[in-house]
Amino acid sequence: MVFVLIHRRKSVREVRPLRQIIHILGLLFLILASCPMAGAAEDDPEKGSLNKPDRLEWFRDQGFGLFIHWSVDSQLGVVISHSLVGASPEYTDRFFNELPKTFDPDRFQPKDWARLAHLAGIRYMMFTTKHHSGFTMFDSKTTPFGVMHTPFHRDITREVFDAFRSEGISTGVYFSPDDFWWLHQNGKTIRRSVPDVQPRNNPGLMQYDQSQLKELLTNYGKVDELFLDGEAAGLRDLAWKLDPNIIVTRGAIKTPELTVPGMPLPGPWETCMTMGTAWQYQPQNEHYKSGGELIRLLVQTRAKGGNFLLNVGPKPNGELPIEEEERLREMALWMFVNSDAIYAVRPWVITNEGDVWFTKKKDNSALYAVVESNTPWPRATWKEFTLHSVRATDKTEVSVLGQSDEVVEYHAEITPKSTWHQEKDGLHVRVLQAQRLQDNFRWPNPAVIRITNVEPALKPPQVQTTGSVVGTSGEETLEGSVLDMGDQPSLEVTFEYRPVSGEDVNSRTAAWTATPTQTISKPGAFTANLKGLDPKGAYEFRAVIHHPLLPLYGAELKMKR
Repeated sequence: MVFVLIHRRKSVREVRPLRQIIHILGLLFLILASCPMAGAAEDDPEKGSLNKPDRLEWFRDQGFGLFIHWSVDSQLGVVISHSLVGASPEYTDRFFNELPKTFDPDRFQPKDWARLAHLAGIRYMMFTTKHHSGFTMFDSKTTPFGVMHTPFHRDITREVFDAFRSEGISTGVYFSPDDFWWLHQNGKTIRRSVPDVQPRNNPGLMQYDQSQLKELLTNYGKVDELFLDGEAAGLRDLAWKLDPNIIVTRGAIKTPELTVPGMPLPGPWETCMTMGTAWQYQPQNEHYKSGGELIRLLVQTRAKGGNFLLNVGPKPNGELPIEEEERLREMALWMFVNSDAIYAVRPWVITNEGDVWFTKKKDNSALYAVVESNTPWPRATWKEFTLHSVRATDKTEVSVLGQSDEVVEYHAEITPKSTWHQEKDGLHVRVLQAQRLQDNFRWPNPAVIRITNVEPALKPPQVQTTGSVVGTSGEETLEGSVLDMGDQPSLEVTFEYRPVSGEDVNSRTAAWTATPTQTISKPGAFTANLKGLDPKGAYEFRAVIHHPLLPLYGAELKMKR
């Protein structure tokens, strides 16, 4: 914004008001220049970020976090907050005025949560201090709609933070800029993701949110992470002002929900994953992922350079559901053995070779090959792997995490020494499953092979998703480009697409659909035409290379419709 002032001779009386006007305009310019444009952070969360690089490096090293969704409506076993959107006046009145009168979690023992999280290898946590309903799970002076105005009348956030800090786990604040209670109190229709209910268009809501965020970041000790589940403008900069070392996750880095991206994303990122289908406790109509599925999601996220934020939803009485405790304990055993492959790691030259996924220490001191399988690897049996992307050196050593390579219980005739040899097609590894982790001798979860002093043995191709064009007859042309053929003389390429209509901006649940494959023999552009898509629907797509070892993906882009 540029102001042009036209000068002319003035009387003394005219000069002073003009100086005041110039001063005011200058202040306005400074304010506008310092404020992020509405929506800019949401379109590109890293734009204007003040996250410190060293703090982001620390965050990436942690790898494994715990999300906790818990609010007043857990008593109903209902989707957290969202039942208020489109609700009748009677339902809304009962929610805001009656539901808090029955919130009294008499079995709330946050130290039990924290001990279990520590055992499971959790390094940081994120607690829902205020979800979209506006119910504050902390002692806020800004509203009567909060935990301090319930029969429980205790500051849950403070107790949760104290418990997790006592276990050496860093604390994070989940905070919703959307606030349904505030909208209701101010005569506005309860909804999300539309401009007229956003804080940027409601100065009163912005001030209200800022007051609450200031309470959380000044009254509760050191908060390491902040997750802003809504438009971050006006709030993330306040957080960095209050604590320049705080890490803003959602609102400043990419945080996909319920999905793991196809390829490593540039820089730090974090995927948020439920154990079942719900974020908050739901006693019925819930289907939990197995512990093995969650371990695999953790591994795949770390192989792609992301952090894994796994959610739990406490029951109304304050206990964790037994299904969630069981899964955390299964993960605890796996992490107790294999956590070296999870902490302070970065992606390898490729993410996986089939069912073998890779992470490497960021100092390159070790490469980890995480061996997945649909069937358990029986104890006291050998397996051989050829790792095509790995080249050994004369200093290479191979071992299985958790094992000594010396003894197999009840099998004195076996010496479980890991061995390897290098061939033209890759590193050949022979290892034994020696450690007894369960009574039936059939521990079903991935084993991890540790390999030191190795180098990449291949150069993977690179693909880019470039854009889309809508034709005059409504067909969609998807555009991609192979930037580098790697070490392949020819490649199979395709596109994958999926609908995103009706999804939260960060969540993804629909499956991908592939276009027919094409064969290319040199770098360059390729396209595919789509017909019959819903003209009112929203879709995203990505370019794909079908490499002999694994699929390689370009970035996921929205179709221009």
